[in-house]
Amino acid sequence: MARPDPTPEDTLLLDIDHGRVVIQLRPDLAPGHVARIKELARDGFYDGIVFHRVIDGFMAQTGDPNGTGTGGSGKNLDAEFNDEPHVRGTCSMARAASPNSADSQFFICFGDSKFLDRQYTAWGHVVEGMEHVDKIKRGEPVQNPDKIVTMRVAADVDA
Repeated sequence: MARPDPTPEDTLLLDIDHGRVVIQLRPDLAPGHVARIKELARDGFYDGIVFHRVIDGFMAQTGDPNGTGTGGSGKNLDAEFNDEPHVRGTCSMARAASPNSADSQFFICFGDSKFLDRQYTAWGHVVEGMEHVDKIKRGEPVQNPDKIVTMRVAADVDA
C-alpha cells in the first residue's frame, strides 16, 4: 500500500545520538496511536529516554522513562492492528501480553519482522536517517545506551 504524502503535522523529527531520523506518521493506519505519540512528543516526554532493548537484525526499542522496559506514560492504548508490514524502518508500538497494553514504548525495525504483522500496531515509517538507527548500541539490556535527544512534530519546529 502506498504511503500518503507526508505533511509537517504527520512527520516526527527524532534526534538521536547519531543524527536526525525522520519518521512519517500514519494516522490512516493508527489514528489513536499517532495522536498519542504526537501528544507525548509535544510534551517533551521522549526527550532523554534511552533505547533500552536493541536486538541486532530485529529492532531498537525505546519510550520507557524508567529505561528498563517496565514503564510508560500511564495511558494504555486500544490496539489498532493493521496490514502494514513490519519491514526495515517500520515504527510500531511495544506492548505486554494484552493487545490493549501499548503505552509509550515503541520500536523501529532493522529488517523484515513480518512475524509481528497484525499483532502489533504499526504507526509510522522511517523515511530519512535509517543509517543513524543502524548505529544504535545493541543489547538486552544495552550497556551505556544511546538515547533520544529530542523528538518533535515537524510542524512545531522552526525551519
